Amino acid sequence: MSMERFIKQWRFTLILIIAVAAGALLGYFLGPKAQRLKPLGDLLLNLLFTAVVPLVFFSLSSAVAGSSNLKRLGRITGLMLIIFVVTGIVSALLMVFAVQIFDPAEGLTLELAQPPQAEAANLAERIVNTVSVDDFPKLLTRRNILALIIFSVLTGLASQAAGDRGKPFREFLVSGAAVMGHLIKLIMWYAPIGLGAYFAYLVGVFGPELIGTYARVVGLYYPLAIGYFVVGFSFYAFIAAGRGGVKRYWANILPPALTAWGTGSSLAALPANMDAAERIGVPEDVREIVLPLGATIHMDGSCLAAVLKIAVLFALFGRPFTGVETLAGAVGVALLCGVVMSGIPGGGFLGEMLIVSLYGFGPEALPIISMLGALIDPPATMINASGDTVAAMMVTRLLERKK
Repeated sequence: MSMERFIKQWRFTLILIIAVAAGALLGYFLGPKAQRLKPLGDLLLNLLFTAVVPLVFFSLSSAVAGSSNLKRLGRITGLMLIIFVVTGIVSALLMVFAVQIFDPAEGLTLELAQPPQAEAANLAERIVNTVSVDDFPKLLTRRNILALIIFSVLTGLASQAAGDRGKPFREFLVSGAAVMGHLIKLIMWYAPIGLGAYFAYLVGVFGPELIGTYARVVGLYYPLAIGYFVVGFSFYAFIAAGRGGVKRYWANILPPALTAWGTGSSLAALPANMDAAERIGVPEDVREIVLPLGATIHMDGSCLAAVLKIAVLFALFGRPFTGVETLAGAVGVALLCGVVMSGIPGGGFLGEMLIVSLYGFGPEALPIISMLGALIDPPATMINASGDTVAAMMVTRLLERKK
């Protein structure tokens, strides 16, 4: 590869890396004062969150509406779910193996605090409220993203069922998806400034916590998550498309990965992920179905984190984290947490409540793993978001039976 071609292909990624590094260095020197830069990062986050709802709607509905082969659509969905479950199990097992070798809770002390109060709701009500809303305007918010996804799919199917009379509406959906794609590219021009400011804020404000009480836990999760990101996703990309696939993946994945790390949101990284998947060569119908759904229910990083949280609580409360039944149960709970967690910042709290309630830990356990979750959220979100893109590559491989 010539230097000119290399710079052209990696230019934006290199700019982002330089901006992130500069922001982290600035945060180190500024310390808590770096919080003043947070509004610059919030501006990027607000722009992305504003765009993500119409992006999800137009992407999914146009993909379904434009599908001339519903059988292919069903295969995409089926393969996607299989890959989501398999990669989630792999990531959870990786953390199970790691905590058997390295005790993450050594030196960690209990900090008793009153846990946040959650609204009482039974499981059936929670499921209904997750997949549906009682008024149309409530769909237009990222907090109801799963309900929006279901509505988008139904809209696409309805536009197909309308036949010739639905053709103008189908064209509108396709046109909307194209417009949103270009809008995202415009927003991403601001990403170097926004991400640089966010990384300055993260390092300046949370840096002391990372080297304090939770240092051993963070010292296990960060290297393992980054190792899984580099080695595991390279392996998945190789399965999908050989050496060429690995090169294309790494030539395009860093912008969405850094966006996810800096913002702590899979949804915020979705626009950059859609663009990366297009550049990698993932077909339109695959990326427009797998990536929006993946931002909500495919969370390998959260599976890694859930097992770590369980292992920490077992150690703190004197329970042995050993035995096939215990370890298999932890993997199952981790998968469940990955589905429960949403793609918004702080969305892991439901999963943390699930862990505490399922294992019968006392209320003092919740603030412990909540703080832990906040500290390991950046790499976890990076894994969550980046895993969607490589999953889309593997779906393409299995769907079309070619690299």
